[in-house]
Amino acid sequence: MNPLQTTTRHAPTGPVLEINGDLDYTTAGELRALITALTLKPGQRLVLDLAGLEFCDSSGITAMIAAHNHARTAQADVALAAVPDHTLRVLRLVGLDQIFPLHPDSAAATQP
Repeated sequence: MNPLQTTTRHAPTGPVLEINGDLDYTTAGELRALITALTLKPGQRLVLDLAGLEFCDSSGITAMIAAHNHARTAQADVALAAVPDHTLRVLRLVGLDQIFPLHPDSAAATQP
């Protein structure tokens, strides 16, 4: 098991959360708390950079949905960057690839 590590940085389009390690039932609450503590302004884009994500279960997917809801409430967007194949497969199976804009990396996701 790889502990969840997150780093927040700011881009011209809004905050970028770099998520590393395992996003599962033991760590998803931590990510949800971090996301809901973010102050988003209308028109900003929250980017979840998943390049370092090693494992994601349904609790992790639920945390991503919480990020989407938080952004929408703030009249902002959310995008996923560098989604690993194992997580992308799940997103596609449940249709969330139609909800989340997907980008190859955080540089592409933070383009205005």
